[in-house]
Amino acid sequence: MNTAVTNKIESDQKLEFPIPAGVYAERVVSVKHYTDRLFSFRITRPQTFRFRSGEFVMIGLPNAEKPVFRAYSIASPNWDEEVEFFSIKVPDGPLTQHLQKIQPGDTVLMRQKSTGTLVNDALTPAKRLYMFSTGTGIAPFASLIRDPDTYEKFDQIILTHTTRDVAELEYGKELIEATRNDPLIGELTEGRLHHFTSTTREESPVMGRITTLIENGELFRHLGTEPLNRENDRVMICGSMEMLKDVKALTEKAGLEEGSNAAPADFVVERAFVG
Repeated sequence: MNTAVTNKIESDQKLEFPIPAGVYAERVVSVKHYTDRLFSFRITRPQTFRFRSGEFVMIGLPNAEKPVFRAYSIASPNWDEEVEFFSIKVPDGPLTQHLQKIQPGDTVLMRQKSTGTLVNDALTPAKRLYMFSTGTGIAPFASLIRDPDTYEKFDQIILTHTTRDVAELEYGKELIEATRNDPLIGELTEGRLHHFTSTTREESPVMGRITTLIENGELFRHLGTEPLNRENDRVMICGSMEMLKDVKALTEKAGLEEGSNAAPADFVVERAFVG
């Protein structure tokens, strides 16, 4: 049976819409705006909601009889008591034009089933795990670097984050600091969790697309590692469609094979997008 939720819209008028079947209605706990393009938010976690770190879920708002749902990577680890998301703001996006205006106490809809390929189960163990991300593509890695299972499977975790401007790197910097200071997994990260950042527009210590930095070897010189090789390295990729295609091609050129939940291998790519 459908139940009703009340959602505050811009005019502060309250309207009631039925919750679709198979959907949780959760309360917004906190919202943080990083730039005029990026924000994060946390919602309450249903007691029955289970997911693997790195997966995504469909979320929406109760602002229509048939709400718009979009795929969002879960940024919180699977042990967290809340569910965190990191989102871009799209002025005319069917969902994000409204989602960017949410405030604590508002309601967010979340489908009950999570899925995705950016999970530890889809990779075979190795020495190093590279997590290549651009923009909000860092979200699933925010989940994975806070999961103890990641440190059981890999000796070294290298999170790369490329954005247009320096301010857009702030979420990742806060994430790394919080992870290293986390009482549950902080010790696991010592000397093992590495953070590499670059920008493509605003000047910063390292500039360039991640594909360029892989191709010209600058990434590996900064990290003090050898170029990608199948014996030691595993790769996860999440970002824009162009970035996914280009980094995937470079990864395959290095001899790595794509894996899946059914057949774990050397690298995985996420193809869920926000709009």
